[in-house]
Amino acid sequence: MVWRKIRIFLAMIKFEHTIFALPFAYLGAFIAAGGRPTAAQLGWITLAMFGARTAAMSLNRLIDRHIDALNPRTADRALPRGLISVTEVWLYTILSFGLLFFAATRLNWLCVELMPIAVLVLVIYSYTKRWTWACHFALGLADALAPVGAWVAIRAAIDLPAVILGLGMGTWVAGFDIIYACQDYDFDRRYGIHSIPARFGKERALVIARYLHAFSIVMLAGVGFLLHLGWLYFLGVLLAAVILTYEHRLVSPEDLSRLNLAFLNMNGYLSVLMFVFTLLALTLE
Repeated sequence: MVWRKIRIFLAMIKFEHTIFALPFAYLGAFIAAGGRPTAAQLGWITLAMFGARTAAMSLNRLIDRHIDALNPRTADRALPRGLISVTEVWLYTILSFGLLFFAATRLNWLCVELMPIAVLVLVIYSYTKRWTWACHFALGLADALAPVGAWVAIRAAIDLPAVILGLGMGTWVAGFDIIYACQDYDFDRRYGIHSIPARFGKERALVIARYLHAFSIVMLAGVGFLLHLGWLYFLGVLLAAVILTYEHRLVSPEDLSRLNLAFLNMNGYLSVLMFVFTLLALTLE
């Protein structure tokens, strides 16, 4: 019974989507530490990331449960189906925020002082779709906290490279979230849910996503130039650009049948490759 509940909860929060943010958190940590973060630092960063993402996704499911119940795409989720109770999800949320706080205390006090800002962003994101089509940028900001937070965890400071790295990740996430939102175009327009596809149409939304991804590549390259990270890092950025180009070729306003391939697979490859090539650049050059 307990393991079944855990499986349901992990499916509810899309645990596999951790592949997007966690490699970028490690990327930020390794760059900040010059390629040599301690095992303890990486451990606490991992726990902080697990706590933050679990709390954010749990809150998102709680806040959106009534909308999810109306949407055919999401009606099968755990909360609308009653597979897990609201009380249980609230408990997991509180425990996850507690884990985030404890991990922050084990890193440095700037992490603790900045934690309320991070929590505020994580909470507000889920409400933004109710009043603005810019909700995708709120999600991008929430995910941008991963590499910036990891940088702060190592250096106890917010430096320019961390901000640029955060912009790179944030616009990447906002771009693929816009692509993902295209599948809910009809539902969002019918029920007054705000999104860029619902506001501007799917064709313009995909154009906006392309511009955001181009900006993301520029920001990632900017980190490399600023810190002189070497050719291996730039090879990783080039591969990221190729992946994003292919991702956009997989979808069109008329055909979203390969959207899940574009969303999960391509973006998962991108985050892992960026981390691997950054690690190689830091350790081999």
